[in-house]
Amino acid sequence: MNAVTEKLPLRSKLLYGTGSIGYGIKDNGFATFLLFYYEQVVGLDAGFVGLAIALALIADAFIDPAVGQMSDRTRTKIGRRHPWLYGASLPIIITWIILWHPPELGQTGLFLYLFATALLVRMSFSAYEVPALALLPELSTDYHDRTAIMRFRYLFGWAGGLFVMFFAYAVFFVPSEEYPIGLLNRDGYESYALFGAVIMFLAVLGSALGTHKRVVAAYQKAKSFPEAAETMGQIFATFRYKPFMLLMMAGIFAFTNQWLVFALSPYLFTHVWEFRQPDFTAYSIMLFGAATLAFVAVTPISARLGKARSASILTIVALAIGTLPYWLRMLDAFPMPGEATMIPVLFLLLLLATAASISAMILTMSMIADVTDQHEHDTGKRTEGLFSSGMFFMQKVVNGIGILMASQIIAYIGMPKQAEPGTVDGSIVDNLALIYVFTATILALIGAWAYTKFPLSEDDHEIRTAAKAAREN
Repeated sequence: MNAVTEKLPLRSKLLYGTGSIGYGIKDNGFATFLLFYYEQVVGLDAGFVGLAIALALIADAFIDPAVGQMSDRTRTKIGRRHPWLYGASLPIIITWIILWHPPELGQTGLFLYLFATALLVRMSFSAYEVPALALLPELSTDYHDRTAIMRFRYLFGWAGGLFVMFFAYAVFFVPSEEYPIGLLNRDGYESYALFGAVIMFLAVLGSALGTHKRVVAAYQKAKSFPEAAETMGQIFATFRYKPFMLLMMAGIFAFTNQWLVFALSPYLFTHVWEFRQPDFTAYSIMLFGAATLAFVAVTPISARLGKARSASILTIVALAIGTLPYWLRMLDAFPMPGEATMIPVLFLLLLLATAASISAMILTMSMIADVTDQHEHDTGKRTEGLFSSGMFFMQKVVNGIGILMASQIIAYIGMPKQAEPGTVDGSIVDNLALIYVFTATILALIGAWAYTKFPLSEDDHEIRTAAKAAREN
């Protein structure tokens, strides 16, 4: 099916972007709070928490290709993708709420409960996000406009996740007489889940309604549809497509690194930098600033350097700036907790590093649309759903690995439960910082190298566009 126009109007970009708010809340919750909540508050062993989350994410990842292939083949009066977008809205909020309301169970029971509910949450989001990402090649055929569209998805995704995180720190996790450490307040997590669920529902349903008229109208006007992958052999051939596999390899290391950082952040900020409650609230604001900076910067950088090269350079920048405070701390050259300059300097470096990391991820997802076009050019098959499912497959596997790695690091160093800032043995804190920076460095360097192997450029896009125009004329 042809794209509606070369470039997508701003209103449509905004409406499409709002759908990622729910995904941002979910990702932020999984990355920032879920390990800490089940390990420190509920009392499940850290190794079990990481294993349950990783198994759930990996198991769900195998659902994504089925969703992608079925959405490619869906033919209804309201198109291929929108039946999925509408149908997933209610399961998303139900599964999210039960994830954060575990009953009183033993270690085995909690492990199974976490595994099952985390899997259900991820499956519900698969039914929404895979078809939603598959809309991108249909929304615009312009090489750089696709990056511009995807940056709205990322801006709204980060904004949604960070807004709920800010609200959690400011309202739900406020220290009280019963809970001097607000993050240990179990009731706060239950309120956090209900609040997030309402916003999720409004976001995913609103985005589906907002894109309905434009996308469905184009679908109904189409006289024919490109062939999708029908057999298992065709599906596997799609996933073996070389440009897709090279992009997947780069994403594996980049996204694993991101999830490792997020999962360890409550521990790093609590025990390395000894954050207090206002610092966590300020941190959520800083992250939104980073997402905004990425939103502004990513398209000009990509236009100047190209998508793949930009993603590689930005990955290195994120690594260098993001780990600098820890390297300097090891050399006693960084402000210590309690010093007035520590928080501003730390936040400035994290702002720049996070913006670079987000920009690289935006470019990664934008390149998926280019892979889809090149695959159609080479094979005649249109398989947006399969390629988008492949990216989510990769993200879920590696973010499961990232959380598993974080949980094993916490278990390995012997982090005590419910420890207050400044009370943990210094050797444990030093080991946490050291293991984190070495692991992050290895992952980022491999990811940066892998981006340089991605073969498709703007010139390739122009060749495809010209060939398609010639066929249609």
